Formats: sequence, C-alpha cells, structure tokens
Amino acid sequence: MPEDRRAALSRLRRPCRAEHEGFDEVMAYGMPAYERGRGRGDRLRASEAVHLVHLVRSDVREAFDERLSRQDVGKGCLRFRKPGSIDFDLVRDLLKATAASPGEIC
Repeated sequence: MPEDRRAALSRLRRPCRAEHEGFDEVMAYGMPAYERGRGRGDRLRASEAVHLVHLVRSDVREAFDERLSRQDVGKGCLRFRKPGSIDFDLVRDLLKATAASPGEIC
C-alpha cells in the first residue's frame, strides 16, 4: 500500500478503535473492517484501493445529511478520493453516532 494511504488508514483506525468498543476489528473483502454482531448489524470498512470508503448505516447518514451534502456519498458509503481529502472530524462524528445504538447496515 502506498505510504500516503497507509498513513491515512492508520489515522482512521485510531478513532475506529476508540469509538467502537465492543466491535471486532476484522478483515472483510480484503479491507480493514469493524463489526458488531459478527457479520450482522453495523459494519465499517476502509479501502486502500482506488479511494477510501467509510460505510455507514442509512439512519446515521440521514442524521448527517447536511454535513454529508458536501461529500461524495453513496447509499452506504462516504468516499474520499485522496487521503488528503479525508474529513477526520466528520468521520469521528459518524463513528460516534454509529456506535451509539445498534442498527442494520445499508
């Protein structure tokens, strides 16, 4: 993995681990992931490939609709095309909201 992406994933890992007590850190589809309920329920992934992706639940996405309106968002993901474009404050807030209550992933 290129150094800039490795550094970004490492920086993303810190809030994932801090905010997701009770989640398991796993590899899923070749990407680092955090799961609650072993393959069911909440799942967060970060891709080191073409872009970085953070998956979120639809209820969390809707709660952050205004802040996400300026981002590249899919049905259940938040894409950052370059490591330097990651909004780490937004990611941490999404992590906190995801961890606050259980829910189904998109």
